[in-house]
Amino acid sequence: MKRVVVGLSGGVDSSVAAYLLQQQGYEVIGLFMKNWHDDSVTISNECPWLEDSNDALLVAEKLGIPFQTVDLSEEYKEKIVDYMFNEYEKGRTPNPDVLCNREIKFDVFMKIALSLGADYVATGHYCQKNEIEVDGKPVYQLIAGEDNNKDQSYFLCQLSQEQLAKSLFPIGALTKPEVREIAAEMDLVTAEKKDSQGLCFIGKVRLPEFLQQKLQPKEGKIVQIDKNDPIYTIEKPVGVSFEEELKSEAKKRDYLPTMGKVVGKHQGAHYFTTGQRKGLNVGGTTDPLFIIATDVETNTIYTGLTSLHPGLFKKALFVEKSEVHWIRTDMTLKVGESMEVMARIRYRQPLQKATLHQFQDGMYVQFDEPQSAITDGQFVAWYLENELVGSGVIS
Repeated sequence: MKRVVVGLSGGVDSSVAAYLLQQQGYEVIGLFMKNWHDDSVTISNECPWLEDSNDALLVAEKLGIPFQTVDLSEEYKEKIVDYMFNEYEKGRTPNPDVLCNREIKFDVFMKIALSLGADYVATGHYCQKNEIEVDGKPVYQLIAGEDNNKDQSYFLCQLSQEQLAKSLFPIGALTKPEVREIAAEMDLVTAEKKDSQGLCFIGKVRLPEFLQQKLQPKEGKIVQIDKNDPIYTIEKPVGVSFEEELKSEAKKRDYLPTMGKVVGKHQGAHYFTTGQRKGLNVGGTTDPLFIIATDVETNTIYTGLTSLHPGLFKKALFVEKSEVHWIRTDMTLKVGESMEVMARIRYRQPLQKATLHQFQDGMYVQFDEPQSAITDGQFVAWYLENELVGSGVIS
């Protein structure tokens, strides 16, 4: 019997994952990750870790599997929380869930599991794994979950071949309703439990308050830029290399406070992100205001009216060389090579047609259609059909 450690989170997905593995004849151990201590910033009755660990314990008891809690809050603070503060301070928007999978669940947690003699680590992610052979060696594929509505492959876009080799995703071929049905049939305490929101394993956190622990509030101006501003009619560069052309498509626009009218104040540009609409507290506009850019140097937020404002759209993005990550290392592009893919720049975004272009300094992802709110610090993931083959941090 092969031994599997399941990351039991106290939710329905990981509960059913554990049950299915048991049915498949694995020796299953349940492990709950405690990643957070500070209750002052969580919306405590929403999803406190205590309730979750208790539910995880009840599921383990019901299934008759060994269970224990591991405290990873120190590693979580160092690898995820400090990184988040750091990124927000630079005016970037990190994705803690992607990082939590790469750095915590499939690294620190996986090492603990393997030290317990586990052959695999399993989670309740809606994605699938497949094994093929390339040049006589096994290669692991990360395939989208069967349930289009719930596919979570994007959150695993930074995993490596080594991590995938030791991973199992038992519910990847099921839909959410099917998972709930199995949990109900098995009379698991988590069958009806709401999906947890918010930061991976911390529970629901009030982000501004969370960030204010480290990043001091600082009053600044909210500036509204007109959609007909000359900045949006910049001519395409002529007679330049293809790389220069891509560079200009991916370039950030340089706004100045003098370009628009001041419509309000904010408490710190580093609390806000491109594409954001809520939390601006600016009244009296004909249409909703969207953030088109933030500048942490001058502490200014630039906004535009409606979700169709030209300041929100760009056709290309850049990923620095060190941030280009291939799950399918056998597909890595060499300098000068291109690849047609389907890509997304955020979770749940429908896949978009794009072309990857690899250059000396990094990779450009050029989309067929302009994309809204391409945000520094977020991840772009690229797929071939339903297989996620690589990803990178948008810079």
